[in-house]
Amino acid sequence: MPRVFIPAPARDLTGGVDCVDVDAGSVRHVIDRLEEQYPGMRDRLCEDDDLKPGMRVAVDGHVSSMGLLARVEPDSEVHFLPAIGGG
Repeated sequence: MPRVFIPAPARDLTGGVDCVDVDAGSVRHVIDRLEEQYPGMRDRLCEDDDLKPGMRVAVDGHVSSMGLLARVEPDSEVHFLPAIGGG
């Protein structure tokens, strides 16, 4: 199953868990499974029917331009990357 790394700002929903394995074939399915296990996760990661502005997803080390449609293989690693602000 794909291994999903939970971004630090969403770990309050997981009780501090930083990664989980979920049965999914796309990033959209990953988020659906996360929402089932950790209600509120979709709101942290998505806006309307897409990733939140400034949020990116990396599958197997590659930042995907496909967003929620990106394919996820059984041995994939999925990282959600929130934008980092500064000045």
